[in-house]
Amino acid sequence: MVQGMMSYKQAYSQHDYEAFRKFLQDACGILLGDNKQYLVSSRLGKIMAQNRLSSLSELVQELQRNPRSPLREIVVDAMTTNETLWFRDIHPFNILEHKVLPELAPKLGAQPLRIWSAACSTGQEPYSISMVLEEYKQKHLGSLRAGERIVATDIAASVLNSARKGEYEMLAIGRGLSQDKLTKYFDQTAAGRWQIKANIQRRVEFRLLNLLHSYSLLGKFDVVFCRNVLIYFSAELKRDILQRIHGTLKPGGYLFLGASEALSNMPELYEMVQCRPGIIYRAK
Repeated sequence: MVQGMMSYKQAYSQHDYEAFRKFLQDACGILLGDNKQYLVSSRLGKIMAQNRLSSLSELVQELQRNPRSPLREIVVDAMTTNETLWFRDIHPFNILEHKVLPELAPKLGAQPLRIWSAACSTGQEPYSISMVLEEYKQKHLGSLRAGERIVATDIAASVLNSARKGEYEMLAIGRGLSQDKLTKYFDQTAAGRWQIKANIQRRVEFRLLNLLHSYSLLGKFDVVFCRNVLIYFSAELKRDILQRIHGTLKPGGYLFLGASEALSNMPELYEMVQCRPGIIYRAK
């Protein structure tokens, strides 16, 4: 066996796995389930080999010794699920266009519309939101006169760098994007990739943010999309995040969660709004 390439059992004992689970939860809130050693192996094996670490315990020790090392970001990045697509689950984007924007736009006055896309990955969600805003403004001339701003955040610097470029391969473009929107909102590059147009891209500002950390620098929002990320957190962390998201929402602002996520036992903060199909939450 090549030195540094340990067997599955040697590298991922239960003791080592538990230590890594604790590190990951403390670092970014992600709570790995039991017996997910295979997931850790598939995502970290190459990183460990490159750093000459022969076991998971050695990796944890290195991360604890050097908490500000680039390795910490690389490991968290590798363990973060960056599954995403355009207009994911479609209903939230229809609700935004046909219910939320008609309700909020007349109330904004001289204030710009502000939307937060949390855990934005490689940018498909905030750019999808920007397309919705573009189409709404085209249909309702003179609306949103003070402008719109989408703040998109993620814990992984590498995916944010990709998102900022706004350039995608055809495989990524094909995941949820219609031919009509591809034609309207993208230009094909000489390299055969697809570049999102400037009028869609300029609305979005990408920022590095760990959801466990403070949101105070983000400001206040009319709408927050925090979809398909809370499922990775413990119940306690989930409640804490939802409370702090409420602090970023203006009264009457809306929270969008993922299709498999639900907000319960927080009636003092949020009111459920049935949209049929779809559910959103209004901040009290």
